[in-house]
Amino acid sequence: MTLAAEQDLTSAIRAHARAIRLSAITMVHEARQGHPGGDMSVIDILATLYFGVMRVDPARPRAPQRDRLILSKGHASGSLYATLAEAGFIPREQLKTYMQPLSMLNGHPNRNYVPGVEANTGPLGHGLPIAVGVAIAGQIDAAPYRVFVITGDGELQEGSNWEAAMAAGHRKLANLTLVIDRNRLQQGARVADTNDLEPLADKFRAFGWDVVEVDGHDVGALLETFAPRDAAARPLCVIAHTIKGKGISYMEDQVGWHHGVPNRAQFEQAVKELTQP
Repeated sequence: MTLAAEQDLTSAIRAHARAIRLSAITMVHEARQGHPGGDMSVIDILATLYFGVMRVDPARPRAPQRDRLILSKGHASGSLYATLAEAGFIPREQLKTYMQPLSMLNGHPNRNYVPGVEANTGPLGHGLPIAVGVAIAGQIDAAPYRVFVITGDGELQEGSNWEAAMAAGHRKLANLTLVIDRNRLQQGARVADTNDLEPLADKFRAFGWDVVEVDGHDVGALLETFAPRDAAARPLCVIAHTIKGKGISYMEDQVGWHHGVPNRAQFEQAVKELTQP
């Protein structure tokens, strides 16, 4: 890819991310519930994967050779639904039903209802084990697809993640990429004050993973990090350093916005900030 093409792709992904952020905060405001802080922190990662990395087709969401993405931090469903709408998997109009009774867009993603959703998530600590199983299947079948899974950092306090990490390292699942949304906040407190994860990178290396640390809001750096690893022999852990509430000034790095609903004035401020060039 030429430098000009890379710059065009990066600019396009950033534009998608802005649109996704606007959709996600609108959904939370209108539904009067949601987890906007974690939505905002993960959106640049989702936009980069869907619009610059993964081989997916909205017209064939179950194509056997598609790449897979599992959003383990399923409470950030607003960000995933907004991304799927931006990518053409679901109609944009459907976003207006977010959290409404009988809507397919409920608080946690459900693969039986929503095209593009690979796994039902919400109970934390389940997404990585599921992704490891999917990656093992791909390894057995010598399938070309890649498996991506996004966890929160607070979620790594769940022991099932470490059982899965051990299995992935043992099986040398080079088709598996774990992305940790490292915004350093969880419900009610900072992660370090609850159960410190450090030295996080060393822990994954000890389990047999390659590890890359990256700015989770730098689209160019994310594209480089997620590039195909043809000679890889181990699973990849990407520690994506992010800011909870990214893009909305009063939400950024504020634990109180793990979940919450902006009032009218706050929503209007968010829209103004998100629509600025």
